[in-house]
Amino acid sequence: MSSPFQHPGCCSVSRRTFLSDFGMGFTGLALGAMLADDGIVRASESQSWSPPDGRAQFVPRTKSVIWIFLSGGYSHLETFDPKPALNTYAGKTFDQTPFENPVNSPLHEKRFRSVAAQEVNVRDVYPTIYPMQVGWKQHGESGIEVTDWWPHLSNYVDDLCFVRNMWTTDNDHAAENQIHTGRHRLDEVQPSVGAWAHYGLGTLNENLPKFVVLGGPTRTDTRQSIDSYYLGPQHAGVPIELDPTNPLPFGRRQSSQSAEEQRSEFEFINELNELSAVEYPQDQELRARIRAYELAFRMQSAVPEAVDLTQETAATADLYGLEDDATKLAGQRLLAARRLVERGVRFVQVYPSTYGVWDSHQKLKENHTRLCATVDRPVAGLIHDLKQRGLMDDVTVVFCTEFGRTPGLELRNGGTDGRDHHPNGFTIWMAGAGIKKGHVHGETDELGYHALGEGHYVTDLHATVLHLLGLDNRRLEIPGRKRLEIDHGRPIHEIMT
Repeated sequence: MSSPFQHPGCCSVSRRTFLSDFGMGFTGLALGAMLADDGIVRASESQSWSPPDGRAQFVPRTKSVIWIFLSGGYSHLETFDPKPALNTYAGKTFDQTPFENPVNSPLHEKRFRSVAAQEVNVRDVYPTIYPMQVGWKQHGESGIEVTDWWPHLSNYVDDLCFVRNMWTTDNDHAAENQIHTGRHRLDEVQPSVGAWAHYGLGTLNENLPKFVVLGGPTRTDTRQSIDSYYLGPQHAGVPIELDPTNPLPFGRRQSSQSAEEQRSEFEFINELNELSAVEYPQDQELRARIRAYELAFRMQSAVPEAVDLTQETAATADLYGLEDDATKLAGQRLLAARRLVERGVRFVQVYPSTYGVWDSHQKLKENHTRLCATVDRPVAGLIHDLKQRGLMDDVTVVFCTEFGRTPGLELRNGGTDGRDHHPNGFTIWMAGAGIKKGHVHGETDELGYHALGEGHYVTDLHATVLHLLGLDNRRLEIPGRKRLEIDHGRPIHEIMT
């Protein structure tokens, strides 16, 4: 049987190709959700394999995820993993301390992967210990140590769970993609964690995308962080602007067209599609396209309403710091994230800061003092807001960055006051549904260099998030796309309730 998209005298275009191209426009966003729900447009077919049906594979512990990413690599040492030994041995080399030189540890060779040849690489091996640039203290009943740059968030440590033994392998900013996809830049690209969540689960709100991105991707070369690759474009993150008058590219009705005129246009297209459906009753892709037009029309009102922050009270605006220029950007994005999960969006990826700003090779104290102040109040506000609305049982929050910073002083370019990239050990935290409260899991060594024990590669974080959503990412693997063992990761059961 010929395809309805193949016409005599014209180029032949398969339905699959048409729908893939079609998916790049606004209506394609809606189409993607419909195709995912229908379980079509897969990389390959198999008699023994069936795509996800939109239902969790086991009892989920959370409904939605807010994934907060700070681009550039915040210092774990000056945030959530303070190390007194850095002050005790400041100015000394690793060999002049009573501790094993971490550069000589087998963990360094095992986990570190530089694009440059190892013999010319100097990054992350600086031998002179740089002291902490801020004080710290214990907070809450749990007594968890947090530095003084987080005065608001530290009030909520009893709601948070810190994972202090994360590690990755890329020592440059391609690690921003790696923490979202699990792959080093020298390897084949994989779908992002948000795309896997989209691929595996059905929608909670048919009027909104399942995977929304706020503030990103930060650059064209970080598109991988929200992309879906071989899962199909329908599962990629949908960037949304916080402008209620035009939140989606190509998503606003033309000013010369009334809502009724547009509705009539959609109905006419629907009638034409229905005629084709009579001729091709088994064509599920066509049926999905019909439904996509209907969804696209509904999204035009649902998305602007979801990001209209003027509906919030003055008290809520103050909670997120919307009236302060320093915290306004992060506050708006995090408040919008709360509104989106409240309305049923499955996965919201938030960039509260611009690209690379946490990358403090120099002037670490100056940079981190300012940057922590831009996100501390909004993030604390999000936790408070989720609690007061009873959403901590439905939403899981992830707070992360691409890597930590070196315990040694960065010496490149005559550096005197900064730290370089450090993939060998860093800290993230989680909170909300399915996560232990006031808990610290794992540790780095006395100098904050290596994640001790097995540690957790970034895909362990992916596996944990997907597990909380009721998904086993090993069962999401599709024919023809065999993944490496490290791609799957292991859920961190020790931090789950």
